[in-house]
Amino acid sequence: MKYKRISFGQGKGSITHNNRTFIANNVDKNRIANNVTFIEKPIGEMYEELFGSAVERYNVRQKRNDRKIHSTYYEHLFHCKPSNSVTTASDKRKSFYEDVVQIGKMEDSGYGTEDFQLVADCLTEYMNGFQARNPNFYVFNAVLHMDEATPHLHIDYIPIGHYKRGMDTQNGIAQALKEMGYGEGKQAIARWREKEVDVLNEICRRNGIEPLPPEKARGTLEVAEYKEQRRKAEQLAVENEKSQSELDALNDELKSSTEKKVKIVEIDSIETKKSRFRKKISLSEEDFQNISDLAKKQVASVKQTKKLKSENAELLQKVTALEVQVKFLTTKLEKYKQPAPFSREQLKKSAEKVSELEQLKSKYRKALEFINTRALATEFEVFQRTTTKSKNLE
Repeated sequence: MKYKRISFGQGKGSITHNNRTFIANNVDKNRIANNVTFIEKPIGEMYEELFGSAVERYNVRQKRNDRKIHSTYYEHLFHCKPSNSVTTASDKRKSFYEDVVQIGKMEDSGYGTEDFQLVADCLTEYMNGFQARNPNFYVFNAVLHMDEATPHLHIDYIPIGHYKRGMDTQNGIAQALKEMGYGEGKQAIARWREKEVDVLNEICRRNGIEPLPPEKARGTLEVAEYKEQRRKAEQLAVENEKSQSELDALNDELKSSTEKKVKIVEIDSIETKKSRFRKKISLSEEDFQNISDLAKKQVASVKQTKKLKSENAELLQKVTALEVQVKFLTTKLEKYKQPAPFSREQLKKSAEKVSELEQLKSKYRKALEFINTRALATEFEVFQRTTTKSKNLE
């Protein structure tokens, strides 16, 4: 039994690439003739075939001319001419969907391997049954590429749903999946894809291939971009493994150092002394220097730790002081936010005083107008000065 990885993912959706109107760098031009085209129909014609009658039925029901569709359904939905690349409408509907299906990798099923034609035959069998299994996914373009590294399928289709409101037949993948029995919600497409992979797996087994679980789809990446991403991922995996090995080695070294840790007070005071067996311990100058250096580093590390602890304590005190200050200011701010404690009676008296002042102002303005109209301004000024002088004498 041969084990091969199954790949079933969403494609970018480029008909010019699929049909070799545009030829990418990874294509072997000498093998283009080996490609298998299952169906090739212009997307504009496909839309007219699928939705033209639905547009007519919709327009007949409309009494107001401004509610009718005066263009093709494609132009009405996407506001542009039919395109060979995926176009997205304002309501997120796509002009078409593409799936890319592959069996095996370049290493075990690529061009020049003994299984190259075998996987191509399995993909052909899968494609031949696709439309019958998926009546709501209308395939308008499907190609088996044999001119790249590994055989693979590009299947391009338009999802069809039937509705009670609006046009009775519309582009709608959610409704299409529902009508094909895959339910509703975000997982409907996942259920459909799982079912299709099961079909592909069964075809593989009948041909002596044991399929491995599908790899994560590459999404809309081009082949060159995808390969670059894989290369980077593999490089990161190697670097990660190397880093992990270095970390393990450091942990082992740290563990060993901890087990051998000794209490050192003053390395400079170390000197050879007589043991109780009256024998001297002798060290070479190099060994003594190594021990001295290690011990001094230990002493320096202890001093640095003490310094950091002291700084940390000072910072903690500052933080505590700031927390107290913030709490105090918050309480003070809340106090200012409280409404002024005026009673209704006080507010009433204030209003009365304001009203009285307004009345006095009004009387004053009227008196000034009277004085001015009677040409008494000079006499009034003399009267004011006399009154002011009398008050000052008092």
